[in-house]
Parts: sequence; structure tokens; C-alpha cells
Amino acid sequence: MDKRFFNIFNLTEQEAIALLDAPKDETDAGNSRYTAAAHLVNFPTDDSINALIRAVENTESSLDNRIVRRKAVETLGRLTAKQALPIIRQCLTDEDCYTVENAVWAIGEFGIQEEDILEEVAQVLERPGQLYRTIIHILTKLNYQKALSRLHPFTEHEDPPIASAAIAAICRLSGDDTEMGKVVEFLQHSSVNARRGCIQDLIDCDYDPAIPQIARCPVSLVFRLRAIRLIGYSGIKKGNLTFGQIQPYLEQVLRDNPNDIDFVHEYDQTPSLAFAIQELYQTDFGRCYLAIKTLLETYQDETPQALFDTYEEEAHNDYGAHYHVMKLFGWLKYAPAYDLLMSALKNPLPQFQKSRAAAAIALGEIGDKRAIPELKASLETNIWDLKYAALMALEKLGDYSSHSIIANDSDPLISAKASQTALL
Repeated sequence: MDKRFFNIFNLTEQEAIALLDAPKDETDAGNSRYTAAAHLVNFPTDDSINALIRAVENTESSLDNRIVRRKAVETLGRLTAKQALPIIRQCLTDEDCYTVENAVWAIGEFGIQEEDILEEVAQVLERPGQLYRTIIHILTKLNYQKALSRLHPFTEHEDPPIASAAIAAICRLSGDDTEMGKVVEFLQHSSVNARRGCIQDLIDCDYDPAIPQIARCPVSLVFRLRAIRLIGYSGIKKGNLTFGQIQPYLEQVLRDNPNDIDFVHEYDQTPSLAFAIQELYQTDFGRCYLAIKTLLETYQDETPQALFDTYEEEAHNDYGAHYHVMKLFGWLKYAPAYDLLMSALKNPLPQFQKSRAAAAIALGEIGDKRAIPELKASLETNIWDLKYAALMALEKLGDYSSHSIIANDSDPLISAKASQTALL
């Protein structure tokens, strides 16, 4: 689990416990208690766990307190504090569906196998108004075979992420993948949540026939890349796939050219330059990719300056738009962006991580060989996508001198990529 953002509150354990235990009127609304409940994940001690249990036992009905209880249950799950199981089990019947969801998730983190508890979790599926997707995932994760009969009705649920989860769960619990094509179809759903959700379900099923469609799905490359990597790792380990079968799709996603995306949105008329630039800030990357394609095809001459302008105004601080700006400079082969791309390549802030790989790809597209030393330095990082993108960019620039150095990389996909050309 990535814990880079956990310890950001600068509280000691005892300060966090005191905040969590404080009466509501002694704190600033519920914010401080919520912060304390989140921060205690850094302290796997009996004192912290008991404080979190006390927070869950506090059933005062205000929204602030309900939010604190949800977070306390989540933190207990993250701490795998099995001594909290009795109180978390009680939360399965809570009136607050989010508390129920977190309780089910915590039970999944505990790895519970006791049939009576798993049956209680399964019974939540029969209650209206619950967050069924999480419940389905946890029952499947814990391999509760007796849940199968309860899952079938959910395969036709009106909410696509729930239907997708149910189909995938039946595949995993029964081994029957005949309905998995329906999950693949959700990759082209108009709802971005449906697209993202079904990608996770395809990962959970190791469903490698979907790799080509995953690569073209209009969601952030983070989701697609993770899916292809995890399914690829599993397939290689099982002997079902080779690196050569995965590589084209892996690199297609890392290049992230809008021409390699199957769009689910369309414009009824050509948008203005200003509109297309603003679309780079959308959280639905399907809309972003459509705007990028428009900028490349319709506003090629005007786009570079518009990108610099939006970078100065907003994109320097918006990690989604920042990524698209970096990638666009590469597709435009806009040499004056070299310094900006170099800065992005070396940006250490975790929220801009995917922009580093985007900058590497863009530097390869621009073709300026001054970038070679910094691209080589990027091979020393532990950031997977940056390392792979740097290899791709170096190859684009005709430099293979570092491939042999990382041909024995611990990651099998990086190693296979570097080994292909290590002797060139």
C-alpha cells in the first residue's frame, strides 16, 4: 500500500488520541476528530486502537460524528486490528450505509474466514440502499462460495459498476467466464465510473482477453496501465502470456496518443480553442482525450501558446491538466517547450508523477538529444512508468547505452523491455 500521504498532520499519537476523545464542542466541528482518526493509522498501538474503538462506539447522530465513525472503522481496517472485530461486526447493521461499507471493507482487510461472520456480510446484500459493489468485492475476496446465489440478481443491476462487480465475482467464485464479455462492454460506457470500475473487475479476474480493449478505454492511463501490468504479470507467471504479447498494449498506453483511444463522447460541432483547452481540466479523461484530438487536428498552430498560457494560469497546479499539457507538447513536437518538459521530468512531487513519464515521452517526440542524460538518470528511479517511459524515449532518440544496465531489473516487464535491445 502506498503510504506517502498518511503522515501529513504533524500530530503525536497522544495528541491525536486526545483530539479523537474530545467532546464535539471542544473541537472545531468534526474536522479535528476526523483528522485524528485518519492520523492514528501511523500508530499501530493498543492505545490508538482502543481510541478508535471508542470513536466507533460513540453513536451520537450528528453528521460530523458519523463521518468520524466511518473513518475510525476504516483506520481499524488499515491497522488490521482484529481486536476491534466485535464492534466492527456490530456496524454491519448500522443505519449509515457508508459505515456499513467501511465495516465490510475492514472485515476484508482482516481476512476473516469464520462462516457466521461471512454470512452476516452476505446478508447485507438483501438490505436496500447499501453500497453493494464493496460488499460483492469483499465476499469474493474472502472466497465465500455460499454468496453465489445472492450475486446472480445483481448481474442485471441498473448501476453498471454493481453489475460488473457481480459478473466478475461469479467468474471468480465459480470459474465460469462466459458472461465476462459484458464486463468488457462496460469499457465503452458513457459513465466514467462504470469504465473505471469494470477495469478493476477485469484485473480481479485476470481476464487477459480484454487487454486490447483496456488499452483503448477512455480513462486515465493510470487505470489502464495498472490493469495491463497486473494482468500481464499474472499471465506471464501462469504461462498464459509472453512479454511480446503484452508489450504493444503497454507501450500504446504509455504513449497515450488520442488516436489510440475509442471515444465515448463526441462534439455536435467543432469547439472553440478556449473550450478545448478548458476540457483538459475534466475529471473524465474521455472528454480530455477528445479535446486533445481536436487541438491536434484543428488548432495545431494556436495550441502551443494556449498551452503555455493555461499552464501559467492553472495547469501548473492541476495534476490532471498538467499531464495533458506535457503530453500535448510532445505530440505537437514543439521544441520551445523543452525547458518546461525537463522541469516536469524532474518534478519530485508525487501528485505529478504521471507527468514525469509524460514528459519523458514528449522529450522523445521532440527529438532533442540534450535530454538523454536526464532520461538516463530517470532509469534509476523506483517509479515504474517513468522508468519504462524513459527507455521508450531513449530508444526514440537512438540511445540504447543504458539498456544493458537495467536488463536485470527486478521488474519482469522492465527487464524484458531492456533486454530486447541491450546489445545494440
